[in-house]
Amino acid sequence: MRHLFVISDTVAIALAERRPVVALETTLVTHGLPHPQGVGAALALEAIVREEGAMPATIGVLDGAIRVGLDKTALDRIATSPDTVKLNPGNLAAQVASGKPGSTTVAATMFAAARVGIEVFATGGIGGVHRGSGETGDVSADMTALGRYPVAVVCAGAKAILDLPKTVEMLETLGVPVLGLGTGEFPAFYRRSSGLKVDHRFDDLAAMAHAVRAHFTLALGTGIVIANPIPVEHELAAEAYERALATALADATAAGARGREVTPFLLDRMRTLTEGRSVFSNLALLEHNARIGARLAIELGRVA
Repeated sequence: MRHLFVISDTVAIALAERRPVVALETTLVTHGLPHPQGVGAALALEAIVREEGAMPATIGVLDGAIRVGLDKTALDRIATSPDTVKLNPGNLAAQVASGKPGSTTVAATMFAAARVGIEVFATGGIGGVHRGSGETGDVSADMTALGRYPVAVVCAGAKAILDLPKTVEMLETLGVPVLGLGTGEFPAFYRRSSGLKVDHRFDDLAAMAHAVRAHFTLALGTGIVIANPIPVEHELAAEAYERALATALADATAAGARGREVTPFLLDRMRTLTEGRSVFSNLALLEHNARIGARLAIELGRVA
């Protein structure tokens, strides 16, 4: 079944030569930003990873295969096709079998990265436990993926629309370490701090790489959250953030948003309610995570 994974030549060579590679997801392209901004952002993240000295590997589904390493033409197809589906491990195989395109969430990207041997994945924020999950049972597949796939996920914490205390608690239950880069607190996506503690703070990326390598070498069997706060100059102002979030959550409840619909709905409402400021912050944290992801991949190569 090797044909179900297609790795681009440049990514395949980098992996074979044990050079640093950073996985990137494609939900940003289809649900994070409107077209063509999503494709532009994906290409900008790839450029940052290359600039830092690593190889980007953007992942998506096209033509009956999981593609590891996508060019602009492929990204455009995923972004514009009416058949594109947002994919997690639960609906991934069916979409691959259908031959139709799909964009990979954090969970699906982690699966693909782990299968082909990519150790570092840079994204915006992970999914987690949704607010009101006690009634709805709504928990992102990202949580299960972090408990199953040994990949270091560089992110600005979890998406702020989630129940962050329950998300951090679930990560602990799953045995997923949360390592803070320059912070002792779990980031809250648009905001640098949530008031929740990380498992360990590192102020030196080389030291963090040693901890990540030890986790993989011990074969503990889980992913790692690399909590990398949004740069201070790009934080959303607290008042604007809290007001927009409260309104967006109320709107989601009124609209009856459920499951995979919730996150894109809320992010779109945040974009409108903050008059685009959330998009500016989102892009800033994505770029910062891509840069740190590349540097971490390089450091991991030195302690292999």
